[in-house]
Amino acid sequence: MLTEQTDEQLLTLAIGGDEDAFTALYRRRQGSVYRFALHMSGSPQIAEEVTQEVFIFLAQRGRDFDASRAPLGAYLFGVARNYVRRAMERSFSESLHTSPAEDHADSLVADGDTVEDLARRQASSAIWKAVLTLPEHYREVVVLCDLQELSYAEAASAIGCAIGTIRSRLHRAHDMLAKKLRNSSAVALDISGLAARCTS
Repeated sequence: MLTEQTDEQLLTLAIGGDEDAFTALYRRRQGSVYRFALHMSGSPQIAEEVTQEVFIFLAQRGRDFDASRAPLGAYLFGVARNYVRRAMERSFSESLHTSPAEDHADSLVADGDTVEDLARRQASSAIWKAVLTLPEHYREVVVLCDLQELSYAEAASAIGCAIGTIRSRLHRAHDMLAKKLRNSSAVALDISGLAARCTS
């Protein structure tokens, strides 16, 4: 069963010409790649383009992957990171200042929502906007460690830096987010939980 294969096993099969293995790998990993690109850019269009480009790259250059250096998931985030940078350089839209929550403001309130539900959604939207205002090297560690829940080692592999750099950038990013969001107690609670979701 392909679903029981590891990412690396699926890639090996795909490199050997197994299209079903590549499809299985795409279905398993495309969601996380899309979310990474979306959190980094704030643009669903860029996220879709980056996701396609990442898997085209994998189909063409999959033999370059070295499992001894990083898990495939971290490798894909590293590839996506480069494509996001290129896309952001090409784009002069207002995507950095718009969150999906704003694009779909009417979906913030759903039937049966409690006050707590609404507060949580508003806090998530505020955090999203604050994350998008961080300098790129701080934003990417928040996205990788807090939102994608990569370990420090995996994030370091994706970015190409030392684990200590990841730790210090994440600490600094959390401080910056806390200052940006200090006026909201609900958001402050969410921010305090970001570090707890990171694994060492």
